[in-house]
Amino acid sequence: MDQQTSQTTTTQTTTTCARCGESADGLPLTWTCSVENGIRVYFCDDCARRHLRSIEGRLDSAWW
Repeated sequence: MDQQTSQTTTTQTTTTCARCGESADGLPLTWTCSVENGIRVYFCDDCARRHLRSIEGRLDSAWW
């Protein structure tokens, strides 16, 4: 009789805001994600609200 066992590996990741450095466990649903120069960066709620027009204008965060 063949028995299959499955192991679920859960890795805890920490997400850090690319602007202010705030960190959160996992990937918060309310944070904003942007791809800049081929790299995925995340912005916390406060930074995303503060720079909303720049994000919508697709400006790199270096211009904020």
